[in-house]
Amino acid sequence: MTDETTDTQADDLREQTAEAAPEVAEHDRLAELEQQLAEAKQATLYAQADLQNYRRRAEKEAADARQYAATSFARDILSVADNLQRGLAAIPAELREDEKMKGLVAGLEATGREIESVFTRHGITKIAALGEVLDPNKHQAMLEVPSDVPAGTIVQEMQAGYMIKDRLLRPALVGVARAG
Repeated sequence: MTDETTDTQADDLREQTAEAAPEVAEHDRLAELEQQLAEAKQATLYAQADLQNYRRRAEKEAADARQYAATSFARDILSVADNLQRGLAAIPAELREDEKMKGLVAGLEATGREIESVFTRHGITKIAALGEVLDPNKHQAMLEVPSDVPAGTIVQEMQAGYMIKDRLLRPALVGVARAG
């Protein structure tokens, strides 16, 4: 082979490479753009999922806020209801029969019934305690009492407990049967 043939072949190879180079560069650029598009689609899907999750959380928090908005107020009113019940329980039977006191007693009892009615309307319910097995999610044991019933059974209620819808508002303060 002569130098002239070698130069011609080299020129031909350069021409072919130069002609193919834009296609290779364009193919690489196209592959890169497709990858960027796929990444952008994936990022968009993640962003949409995050937004949907945020909306769900916000809706649940708003619903909980509406449903349980009266919680702190209800806790405060419970002490008023407790005091009313204690006052009614402290009235001796002879005063209940006295004509001068009958109206007062009847008014206090009506007030107690109205408080219970308001509690019911707002989803506030009294927790059953006496005779139940101690449930630490609803009851707070204050003392143990010797008893014939099985250990852990509630035999005394010192203060009523309340739930607001499905949440504990205040645990019942109770005495439970002692083991052995």
